[in-house]
Amino acid sequence: MSAFSDLKPKKVLFIATRQIGDVLVTTPLISKARELWPDAQFHFLGYRGKLDMLYGNPDIAKIIETSDRPGFGEYLSLFSTLFQRYDLAIVTQPSDRAYIYGLVAAFRRVGVLGGHPQGKEVEDKSKRSKSEKQNAWKKFICMHTVDVDYFNQHVIAEKLRLLEVFFRNPADLFNKPISVTPPVGEPLTPVITNALTQPYVVIHPGPLTAYKRWPLAHWQHLITWIVSRGFQVVLSASPAKQDVQLNHDIISLLGDSTASKVINTAGKLSIPQAGTLLRSAVLYIGVDTSITHLAAACNTPTITLFGATPPTNFGPWPNGFIGEQPYQLRARSQTVGNVTILQGPGECVPCRKAGCLDRADSNSECLDLLEPAQVITAIEQAIKST
Repeated sequence: MSAFSDLKPKKVLFIATRQIGDVLVTTPLISKARELWPDAQFHFLGYRGKLDMLYGNPDIAKIIETSDRPGFGEYLSLFSTLFQRYDLAIVTQPSDRAYIYGLVAAFRRVGVLGGHPQGKEVEDKSKRSKSEKQNAWKKFICMHTVDVDYFNQHVIAEKLRLLEVFFRNPADLFNKPISVTPPVGEPLTPVITNALTQPYVVIHPGPLTAYKRWPLAHWQHLITWIVSRGFQVVLSASPAKQDVQLNHDIISLLGDSTASKVINTAGKLSIPQAGTLLRSAVLYIGVDTSITHLAAACNTPTITLFGATPPTNFGPWPNGFIGEQPYQLRARSQTVGNVTILQGPGECVPCRKAGCLDRADSNSECLDLLEPAQVITAIEQAIKST
């Protein structure tokens, strides 16, 4: 039995200082914490513009936003807001800054500890030693920590294990259905609503980094096939210039009759509106990006194309799954619940590097070689089972 299983904090601060998807995957942790502490007040600290995944979340009483590069004045203001206001800080990211926020904010802390990108089996002992030194002070200030394992531990399980220390039996964390909570939906604009005249498939082709992209010609082939089967296609994208351009490039390759059945929503949807769109879609297809996680959380049949990223770490969580790990590390196709993950060929898959050149602008051969025919087979199976 844990020494802290009887702890009942009155105010808890969750800290996730990264991207939109990193915020979304904290929601099972928040839900489980609510089961533990039904009367506690939960606040959430994250980066401005990255917290829309929490829109309407019933468990969060207050959201605290900060910029990703605060100036001295903003730090002072934030520290004044946070200083020792909480009984517990739950640090869900291994960054130094997140831990400093936790140290300032709360009397007690639990947190995630970072590791080497290529996992625990790192041959270079000096790199492993450096990581251990960076984590030493974080361990010292925490009552409990969880190590990242980029190949063998799913990120949802990683976050949930932050609560192990508060359970009499830590196995209870994973013996009930676990779900990701999407944001409450917002109505679509009339322009988009009026354009949706038949069953539609949502496609989100734009990842944050180039090495997670699927080739343009593959998207052209796939969209042409989907439209030929009687569906509209809604192309989703963030307002980022590169994502808007990617959608434009894809549409420019389509024949006129196919393009007339494609609705381009690049930059036109808020995250809550994207949730509304996804909930009514026949199917979602996307790359390794935050909207793919949102689609799965909305219980939409989801097909996702994975390259360098291990699905065992960051595959979209199939809502209602019971246990710690839904996925295999390597499988050309695997379906769990409403989620199908497709991987390209190669013994190096997944490598967890930034593509074949290990840099953000690299291609990934495993995605280049993931043929549209493999995706079409997955679509036919997904539609058949709905």
